[in-house]
Amino acid sequence: MKSRLKVVSVFIVAALVVLAACAPKAEKLEIAYEKYTLDNGLEVILHEDSSDPIVAVALLYHVGSNREEVGLTGFAHLFEHMMFQESQHVGQDQFFRKIQDAGGMLNGGTGNDSTIYFEVVPRNALEMVLWMESDRLGFLGSKVTQEAFVNQQGIVKNEKRESVDNRPYGYTTGVIGKLLYPEGHPYNWTVIGSMEDLTNATLEDVHTFHDKWYRPKNCTLVVAGDYDEAQTKEWVEKYFGEIDGGADITDPVDWHITLDAPKLAYHEDNFAKSPELNMIFPTVDEYHEDAYALSFLGQLFSYGKKAPLYKVFVEEKKLSPSVSGYQSSLEITGTFRIRIRTFPDVDLDDVKSAIFETFEKFETESFTDQDVERIKAGIETQFYGGLSSILGKSFQLASYNEYAGSPGFLTEDLELTKAVMKEDIIRVYEKYIKDKPYVMTSFVPKGEMELAVEGSEKADVVEEAISGEELAAKTPVEDFTVEAIPSYFDRSLEPDKGPDPVITLPTVWQAELDNGIKVLGIGHAELPLVQFSLAIKGGMLLDDIDKVGVAQLVAQLMNEGTENKTPIELEEAIDDLGASIYMSSLRESLSLRVNCLKSKFADAYRLAEEILFEPRWDEKEFALLKQQTLESINRSKANPNAISYQVFNKLVYGDSHIFSRTSSGPKESVESIEIDDLKNYYAANISPSVAFITVVGDITQTEAMAIFRTLGERWEPKEVVIPVYPVPEARDMAEVYFVDVPNAKQSVIRIGNLGMTALDADFYPAYVMNYKLGGSFNGIVNLVLREEKGYTYGASSGFSGSHVPGTFAASSSVQSRVTLESVQIFKDLMTEYRDGISEDDMAFTKSALIKSNTSRFETLGGLMGMLSAIASYDYPVDYIKNQEEIVRSMTIESHRELAQKYLHPDKMIYLVVGDAKTQLEQLEQLGFGKPILIEHK
Repeated sequence: MKSRLKVVSVFIVAALVVLAACAPKAEKLEIAYEKYTLDNGLEVILHEDSSDPIVAVALLYHVGSNREEVGLTGFAHLFEHMMFQESQHVGQDQFFRKIQDAGGMLNGGTGNDSTIYFEVVPRNALEMVLWMESDRLGFLGSKVTQEAFVNQQGIVKNEKRESVDNRPYGYTTGVIGKLLYPEGHPYNWTVIGSMEDLTNATLEDVHTFHDKWYRPKNCTLVVAGDYDEAQTKEWVEKYFGEIDGGADITDPVDWHITLDAPKLAYHEDNFAKSPELNMIFPTVDEYHEDAYALSFLGQLFSYGKKAPLYKVFVEEKKLSPSVSGYQSSLEITGTFRIRIRTFPDVDLDDVKSAIFETFEKFETESFTDQDVERIKAGIETQFYGGLSSILGKSFQLASYNEYAGSPGFLTEDLELTKAVMKEDIIRVYEKYIKDKPYVMTSFVPKGEMELAVEGSEKADVVEEAISGEELAAKTPVEDFTVEAIPSYFDRSLEPDKGPDPVITLPTVWQAELDNGIKVLGIGHAELPLVQFSLAIKGGMLLDDIDKVGVAQLVAQLMNEGTENKTPIELEEAIDDLGASIYMSSLRESLSLRVNCLKSKFADAYRLAEEILFEPRWDEKEFALLKQQTLESINRSKANPNAISYQVFNKLVYGDSHIFSRTSSGPKESVESIEIDDLKNYYAANISPSVAFITVVGDITQTEAMAIFRTLGERWEPKEVVIPVYPVPEARDMAEVYFVDVPNAKQSVIRIGNLGMTALDADFYPAYVMNYKLGGSFNGIVNLVLREEKGYTYGASSGFSGSHVPGTFAASSSVQSRVTLESVQIFKDLMTEYRDGISEDDMAFTKSALIKSNTSRFETLGGLMGMLSAIASYDYPVDYIKNQEEIVRSMTIESHRELAQKYLHPDKMIYLVVGDAKTQLEQLEQLGFGKPILIEHK
């Protein structure tokens, strides 16, 4: 737990030898940081990193749902939303606008134990960020008004509808919490809270919560990146130093759970297509010495083909397509959870019996010391991945400081991880799992209660009615106001940002292998990591339109062993390196990807080549993958968002275009696929003539080309012709379509039409044109539907496209009772947008898009994205500069012309996925004729 020592100034260099026991050559990393404390108790951590001209600010509050009270749940998360609204000196909706206008990004998040707010901006905007963060910490109260509060209540309720009420298994976390934790325990309720508590909350309740927990003594501020140390300290003192520290706050104490007997409950899920069983054992809190071994236990028990849970459920009994088991440690206690989401019609009593059979297998077959070392190797790579961005470093420094007492606990945390031995894992299994009481939940499809575990009691789940008025709220406290808080300087003056940093694009090197494969790379030596991708054009486009799904199965099956390695042997060889190596399939390509430490890249690449050239074509694995694919298709039918995406594409492209299908394929198609179809696809389409390589990280061109040399020598090119499908004619009228999901709590709205290819001269200009409509948080559709109306958790619009024409789509998930009004709002806003935007909105668009390039290429993932675009579309290496020029040269008139050319609300597809009984008929009021009811199979 955190020790709140008043350290005036400490400078520590943490020299970390990461998991040296599991690597022949230890990787060494130095992380320098300075920690000090202001007089009001705010703990500040500075970490300098001048790799890019950007800076990250993270403010971690030691308050999550665990600080709430019975009957007042959801407040921590609700207040996270309130913090983005307005503060005493920062205007309404200006937090997102100002940060995006500066070229930055921001967000926040709430969990059981914490709430965090963060920004990444060009370095010249650091003072502005500190001004804004300090204002909502110390000067928020007078702007938390009844109007703002009610608005955010609605948004949070819609977030709950979207993330909990309107999705399969959404109530699981809430049911487990009520069963496992006693009344009054901070984890008895969910982070998002109950609909009743959110409805009944008063403005006074919210102010009381903020005044108690949002104090300098209860948070950690981290500044990381390219900054001037002396100036930053001066700004931190200026903006945060005068804020009242508040009363001393005691950290939560551990509250571990002991069960006297198993507790079983079931729920009939309106959206689930297959049963799911969860088995939960109470364990220990984060950083407890046993938490490390329990984490290893989860991986050994459930992850990979050797794991007993996988062998019993997936291979032997074929009860489920996948399994999971893991330790989850929170601040005051933890759990070990086993989750089995089965195939349809599986009796969960059989699942329960199979779990106990799995325990027996784990005890008798056990595991090896080498299995433990493989886990450590993977953790090493993951550790470096977590430090690959300044934001990632900020999160780690803040979290270790707030919950372990010091940012330097990073070293001890890693030492405790690498110290885990086989006997520790066996010990914690016997201590917390073997023959111990548990909580077990059975979630079964509606009307299939007989599949629940015998002896289960009905779970107490409160489901919201679809139509009608909201639950009656408490009468607001009249005349409840908070006076403005004085400051010793004029905080209404926004700090000047000064000159923008010069954006320097990364240097791209290009080469070619003997067989013609183009190779593009970018060196990035900050961390000892390398990422590699071999992209093979074609993907689903090369499937027979009557047998879609072959390409995806080819990619998946190529991961399952090689000619000389069984699936288990290949998995172990990859894990020995702590690497990630996998084939995947998209609509227009297959890709073979590698992510690993620099010291392991040559070995990892050799395994990648073996996967590419020596597929095993394992019949047993093919049967499993086919079964898993069919179950995935079955489950997608219960997901309103997946339904919306699939049906929209069918309507846009028409049945004769392959993009009317998903890459996994329809059920009938997958059922017809044989393993020879995969072999034939591989023989005909896997060729260097349609391939390119991208590689980034701590590797030079010389090193990379020496490793790739064999690929150019042994891989012979052949002709591959990628089909070109005719696209449908442009629509000449709007139509409304509806897919019925009975009792849906939200309606998923998707409006749009066929778009253009990424190679079209108007593609990027259209992206720029759409930015203010729905391309960012400050887009008009989001500001109206979310911030003004409170109807949704989010709304957006945008163009997609590749070598094949994409779509324009505007979308949102809204509360069912406002479906018609929301669709009408979309229609009206797009119509108005055709008339043009203001000079102010144009300036915002230009500033946000150009300045955001300062952080666009900080991570290896960002660099890979840049190289992939260059290779895929034959862009020049400095295409970013070309895009910047498009943005700079756009005028109000050219913006209007683009809007009028590509936005035609009177000719779009209007698709709604929701409850037809209450929402279908009224959509005729849109004026586009009678809605067409579609049956989605």
